[in-house]
Amino acid sequence: MKASLALLLAPLAAAAPASELDPRQATQSIDALIKAKGKLYYGAATDQRLLQTGKNAAILQANFGQVTPENSMKWESLNPRAGTYNWAQADYLVNWAQTNNKTIRGHTFVWHSQLAGYVNQMRDKAQLTKTIQDHITTVMTRYKGKIRGYDIINEMFNEDGSLRPSVFSNVLGESFVDIAFKAARAADPDAVLYINDYNLDRPDHPKLTRGMVEKVRKWLSQGTPIDGIGTQGHITSGGGQALANAIKALAQVNVKEVAVTELDIQNNNANDYAAVTKGCLAEPKCVGITVWGVRDQDSWRPQGNPLLFDSSYNPKAAYNAIVQALQ
Repeated sequence: MKASLALLLAPLAAAAPASELDPRQATQSIDALIKAKGKLYYGAATDQRLLQTGKNAAILQANFGQVTPENSMKWESLNPRAGTYNWAQADYLVNWAQTNNKTIRGHTFVWHSQLAGYVNQMRDKAQLTKTIQDHITTVMTRYKGKIRGYDIINEMFNEDGSLRPSVFSNVLGESFVDIAFKAARAADPDAVLYINDYNLDRPDHPKLTRGMVEKVRKWLSQGTPIDGIGTQGHITSGGGQALANAIKALAQVNVKEVAVTELDIQNNNANDYAAVTKGCLAEPKCVGITVWGVRDQDSWRPQGNPLLFDSSYNPKAAYNAIVQALQ
């Protein structure tokens, strides 16, 4: 579905007059186009600082339909000390998304990195179990009905498909998976619950086959309420088609949906962005794609210019390649 620039930008005039887009900065909304193909969203990662910087908010309003908090919902940011929650930045993102009619993916609960120090120091099974349950319940209760889905567990596999050593696996073994997902289901039964990881970019990679696919099948058979699998998609030029094939491989698991959750592609990447987009279109279970930021300058790995907008907020060839893939 094509939309004129004027129609895309009309709602922005009152909201952010100082950050309006000029014709170079908005063509067709890739979110509108992917929704016309039956998908749920084309999204991007952001947070309060970025939403208040330059034209980030205007570009998200015009061209994307979903947001993921880049850092504000990670454990060390949100709950740095036992019983202490810093809600301001996460609340800002949620409120902005609701005001602007954007879907939200919550990110992330159980992750070995950016983890609060008090959690990392735990060695008692009962204490760690309750801490996981309490953290998930507190956050999901606060945002119940506002956030579509969450990355319940993030980056738990080694490259050979085995469990990554962490406080969670070291103390609880595999049981932390069931503990976390069941706590999440109880806190918000309508939320879509994901397991998410990186380097799930080739259908034959052991991390995908012996790790994610085999383990999720086993956990589902045991009653763990896993709804979706996220492949992050931090790849380099030339890897787009392999990731498209990996989407199909992940969808063979009996989950309700899959998604590309953190896409960025290093170097000359227009063809790869088109390939990943077509890969999602071709898989009925793939609900959408999230890119990990708006402009290259703000990327967590800015070398290689991995995103869809340049440092002046102009859409790049990669953005236009996605538009063409969605025609």
